[in-house]
Amino acid sequence: MSELINNNQKRKDLLKHMIRQLHEGVAPEAVRKQLISLLGQVPYNDVVTVEQELINEGFPQEAILKLCDIHSLALKGTLDHTGAKTAPAGHPVDTFIQENRALQLEAAAINELFTEIRGMKAASDASVQLMEVRKHLNNLMDVDKHYVRKENLLFPFLEKHEITGPPAVMWGKHDETRALLKGAIETLQSTPQITAEEANSVIDLIIKPAVQSVEEMIYKEEEILFPMCLDTLSDNQWYAIYKQSPEIGFCLYDPTDKWEPAGVTDQPEKDIELEKISLPSGSLTIPELNALLNTIPFDLTFVDKDDTVRYFTQGAERIFARNRAILGRKVQLCHPPSSVHIVQRILDDFHAGRQDKAAFWINMGGRFIHIEYFALRDENGGYLGTLEVSQDLTAKRKLEGEQRLLDYSK
Repeated sequence: MSELINNNQKRKDLLKHMIRQLHEGVAPEAVRKQLISLLGQVPYNDVVTVEQELINEGFPQEAILKLCDIHSLALKGTLDHTGAKTAPAGHPVDTFIQENRALQLEAAAINELFTEIRGMKAASDASVQLMEVRKHLNNLMDVDKHYVRKENLLFPFLEKHEITGPPAVMWGKHDETRALLKGAIETLQSTPQITAEEANSVIDLIIKPAVQSVEEMIYKEEEILFPMCLDTLSDNQWYAIYKQSPEIGFCLYDPTDKWEPAGVTDQPEKDIELEKISLPSGSLTIPELNALLNTIPFDLTFVDKDDTVRYFTQGAERIFARNRAILGRKVQLCHPPSSVHIVQRILDDFHAGRQDKAAFWINMGGRFIHIEYFALRDENGGYLGTLEVSQDLTAKRKLEGEQRLLDYSK
């Protein structure tokens, strides 16, 4: 038995076997007992490696996503963090962890309210307690910034190290958590008056799963993801994440510690004032071109012929989050799993010449957003890439009549 435990490949093979057991419906607690009895402690990096290998071998990514919480339940208490690195104050991982502590305080407050409601008589009015629950759920919604930083800053660097499966699975769990939180808040908004008995049903069916989803993600991050990332990413990569994090923002926590690893500093930008780009209809210096592109009243993103993100504008009012970490990243990996099939279909049609544009429009936070994709082609019709154009048309849709006089206020 000890030979099996100490043999790295056999241990990973056994982990794969147990994940397949979960997929086939074997109870999580039974699998957990097997893990404890056979392995004692499972190195955290084995979990990531095994999931990536399973996906590479054809195991459905959707199945791992569906079983992700069950995997965590089966592995709880068995993960070995011997020799794991820790992050200094101000490091991106330290910031993620401090945010998790703030999220746990919100979750704990909600769980205390659950206990209070359960102790009330069935016909008692629980509206005040659920109003407090809603307040803490609104705070938990701030987790979106925590997730966006992972998706747009951390995951691209994991992909550079050929770790693609686990980030994609975790992104799927992010979207599940977002949907659960949104659903819980919407439910409370529509039930201003509610008895304790009714409240307990809402708690069990809708609110508790949302809170547990946040708590489970904290476990996955701190027990598996962050230790693995600290082993994998270089200080240069972490510093790039550190510098770009403020663009996205922080979750329930405002980091004050500065972090700059030894030997890593900002690279001075090359002097580009005199460089010019000549085009058929004129020429521009690079600063002029950059100012022009960042002033136009819509967002542009360019994806090259190999489906790799190469450029995006940085206007004052962005519609969707963009940061430099997506440059050089496959565009399919920049979208959540739930919508990547639509992106792939557009790209396939553009590559094949079947289509040249695709348009969508959505209502987002009270704004009317128009999104359009254009195939870029050379003079011979060869495919050069795709241009995404996103515009906030809310104000323009309200225009009426004419404005012929100068008025800077409009």
